[in-house]
Amino acid sequence: MDKKKHAYILRGTRRIHRQIGIILFLFFMMVGGTGLLLGWKKNVEVLQHPTERGISEKMEEWLPLDSLVHIADKELIARKGMEISSQLDKLDARPDKGMVKIIYKDHYYSVQVDAVTGMVLAFEYRTSDLIEHLHDGTFIDNLFKIPGGIFKLIYTSILSVSLITFATTGFWLWYGPKVMRKKRR
Repeated sequence: MDKKKHAYILRGTRRIHRQIGIILFLFFMMVGGTGLLLGWKKNVEVLQHPTERGISEKMEEWLPLDSLVHIADKELIARKGMEISSQLDKLDARPDKGMVKIIYKDHYYSVQVDAVTGMVLAFEYRTSDLIEHLHDGTFIDNLFKIPGGIFKLIYTSILSVSLITFATTGFWLWYGPKVMRKKRR
């Protein structure tokens, strides 16, 4: 490749790199910041409440799951009022801890319940779930009730392809001038 063509490619690469950087700067900052927080979530109590421990790990002593969910629903309503949704998203059963975490679909609250006694061990706001939804775009799907996670798919696809392009053009901006200097010799 001659010097002029190499310089032309280098200028085009710089332009692509700069335009992607300008257009997606805020998104890259958000993904980087939320990714950092998600990496630390198990080590910082503000981001994720610790998993509590129930009195027994023996599952044969556990109350039925529907009873535990009912107890959690009552706790949720007592703390947040009748208008809050108690639609179940998932149950996180921890036999090694003797507890079940009831996680709700329409908000970021959950309740940890002792699986044997039904005693509420913790009522928590799931900050780490909110951060995860901001990180991957699910927050927008949930906010505007977009079905099928379409925004998340578009958002993650654009950011992923942009990051790959950004890394590739960044490498070329570092390596390209080295190649040009070698050609001068």
